[in-house]
Amino acid sequence: MTVGIDLIHFATADYYLGLDTFAQEKGTELEKYTIGIGQEKMSIAPPDEDIVTLAAKAARPILDQINPDAISSVLFATESGVDQSKSAGTYLHGLLGLSPHCRTVELKHACYGGTAALQMACALVKANPKEQILVIAADIAKYDVDSSGEATQGCGAVAMLVKAEPRILAIEPGSGYYTEDVMDFWRPNHRTTALVDGKYSTKVYLNSLKQAWQHFVSQTGRRFEQIDAFCYHIPFSRMSEKAHKALTKVAGMTLDKERFFAQIQPGQRYNRVLGNSYSASLFIGFCSFLDNAPGDLTEKRFGLFSYGSGCVAEFLTGVIQHGYQDVLMRQSHQAQIDARTPLNYQQYLDFYYPTITDPDNVAFEVHNRGAYRLAGIGHAIRRYQRRA
Repeated sequence: MTVGIDLIHFATADYYLGLDTFAQEKGTELEKYTIGIGQEKMSIAPPDEDIVTLAAKAARPILDQINPDAISSVLFATESGVDQSKSAGTYLHGLLGLSPHCRTVELKHACYGGTAALQMACALVKANPKEQILVIAADIAKYDVDSSGEATQGCGAVAMLVKAEPRILAIEPGSGYYTEDVMDFWRPNHRTTALVDGKYSTKVYLNSLKQAWQHFVSQTGRRFEQIDAFCYHIPFSRMSEKAHKALTKVAGMTLDKERFFAQIQPGQRYNRVLGNSYSASLFIGFCSFLDNAPGDLTEKRFGLFSYGSGCVAEFLTGVIQHGYQDVLMRQSHQAQIDARTPLNYQQYLDFYYPTITDPDNVAFEVHNRGAYRLAGIGHAIRRYQRRA
């Protein structure tokens, strides 16, 4: 029996800030972003969009293809939680109208949480092959104005249906993982924006990749040359190039330029125009590879590297299944990207830093054009609106 990703779909916000607009505002050269970090745009969530509405938009096309009552668990990974007690998965469960006979839980470890949810889902299905698990990874990346991370903001959510005999990716047994207590990126409870030591975080990321890879090889016996394509956690697109260069060195491989980029480049495309989506980033990269690969990926082995600051890392592999192209949702993905509205810099600031006098009682102006929106907060209770 194989277990893995049967369906996958992502969603993003209806607005974006172009890095050309950003560069002009900051008085910097555009190439600092387009070449230096490999970014062109970043999706910006309006005040009436949050991780729950993004997750609902990501999950809806999957649920439309199955019996929603078959979902036995919702595993919601995020570091942008909307409540310190109530799981975002429970809000999502209500918005989607799922069966009451369903587990819901929220998982957190920076950008790694989605991979933890995927592995837990696979374990649940292996224990009971009848189960179908909805895995969500959703985040809104926010940094302080004029901070080094401001140009790498973004948002997105990925929904994955995990079940036995999957139609897209069968996750292989065994993985390599690594944990170290470091302070490269963090967000204390009193802050709405993250703090990051960018250069140190890159150093920790690459060391974690080395450690997770070496553990992966020792646990599975699989070698670099047995893997056809690689997807990495992408805080910015150039990071996947740094990571792949580091991994080839650790693995003792020498690749020509064409093969090097063929193994990673299709997975960079969406991130360049969406920005960072934290826990969803790796899986949006996987969607990007599936949607934009120049050839058939059937039976190709993918290496997936997940990194969460603080830090936890994991390297795992999966094999693309026959008929995978029949269930991809590339048209929906591209349509969302193309339909976004550009913002000027002041509009971006108004969206990310709205003036709210009473956070326990607020009604949000309608900006979110999707089927699900955050209408407001009353008596400290979040009020969601379902339009479909």
